[in-house]
Amino acid sequence: MSKRDGHGSAVSLPGDPPGGRRAALVWGVGVAVYFVAVIFRTSLGVAGLDAADRFGVNASALSTFSILQLLVYAGMQIPVGLMVDRLGTRKVLTIGVLLFTLGQLGFALSPSYPMALASRALLGCGDAMTFISVLRLGTRWFPARRGPLVAQLAGLVGMAGNLVSTIVIARLLHGVGWTAAFAGSAAAGVVVLVLLLLFLKDHPEGHEPEPVPHAGAAFVRRQIAESWREPGTRLGMWVHFTTQFPAMVFLLLWGLPFLVEAQGLTRETAGELLTLVVASNMLVGLVYGQVIARHHAARAPLALGTIAVTATLWAATLVHPGDHAPMWLLVTLCTVLGACGPASMIGFDFARPANPPERQGTASGIVNMGGFVASMTTLFAVGVLLDATGDNYRIAFSSVFVLEALGVVQILRLKSRTARRERERLVASRVEAVHVPA
Repeated sequence: MSKRDGHGSAVSLPGDPPGGRRAALVWGVGVAVYFVAVIFRTSLGVAGLDAADRFGVNASALSTFSILQLLVYAGMQIPVGLMVDRLGTRKVLTIGVLLFTLGQLGFALSPSYPMALASRALLGCGDAMTFISVLRLGTRWFPARRGPLVAQLAGLVGMAGNLVSTIVIARLLHGVGWTAAFAGSAAAGVVVLVLLLLFLKDHPEGHEPEPVPHAGAAFVRRQIAESWREPGTRLGMWVHFTTQFPAMVFLLLWGLPFLVEAQGLTRETAGELLTLVVASNMLVGLVYGQVIARHHAARAPLALGTIAVTATLWAATLVHPGDHAPMWLLVTLCTVLGACGPASMIGFDFARPANPPERQGTASGIVNMGGFVASMTTLFAVGVLLDATGDNYRIAFSSVFVLEALGVVQILRLKSRTARRERERLVASRVEAVHVPA
């Protein structure tokens, strides 16, 4: 555990995990699993047009691939959080690797649209088990004061997986073909499974978690209710909801078609802009992690500022006169979209201090569900509006603003309540420290 001093900086307590090289190695194995999961998750983003041709589907049916994948992912977040709290990281990650590897391999070999859909659902189920497990691994192996930076680094490595999709998978797809590209990438799942089984441990010696009671229905309901009751958990979910989805929708499916079909770019140039989103994400993630670790009060301003700038750039791109937006504006948009992923990680920094260790997995699941519900909703809205308007991307992408407005209202509603609860906890911890005998 750790508390924050009067300046908002985290200070260590004796019960904190030690960190160090072994922690970095174990955590690195978990992050490698997440890295591969993100490669598989985002591989459709560079294959959207190819998938439409391969399975003979329109925009709405194409968006169903990602919608179903995210629906499974979002729906699994709370169950996975409960599983992590109950079973530990190693078991949950092992199940996840097996599922997402089978899903990627099945997608490579699917001869029909329904089988391909089933494969993406299986992939989404396995993917859902990775990120919460990695967050839990970080809290078990590193001091709490490192929490924001460790979480941002995990997100950064995930975006590196996205980079592999935009560069490597795209080239393989157009070099060796659909089946070889997707089946070959599935081998990465086997590699990380071996590393996981050999090296990953749930926690360092001497830092065993408190035993979790029998996970009956009453326990499950209590875990969810107590996590949800905390305003920090709900604020974290809405921050994740509002910040993550603009970039997720762009990278996961609709960015490449938008840049090629609506903006008249070549596939190569569009791929470079998708790569820019990923590179920007990795750079901004390092900055956000350091800022929040040093200045806890910067969480809400960073999140709201990212939302405001993202909305402004999208509006400027969509209302720009003429058939195509200028390249400088598209470059700026993609650079700003790179901040969406790091901003979404701030949601976990609201939920983490609001919940005790035995509820961290459940609370993280609630937070993580937010952005993926928003992404799923927007993926569906864009696909339906494209079909309804004859591929009018300006109208279709205007759906982004509806969800951003909803999220901002909820963030502003919960922000002061969460701050008040955090101040109450800080006062209580100081009183407790004074009364503890030496």
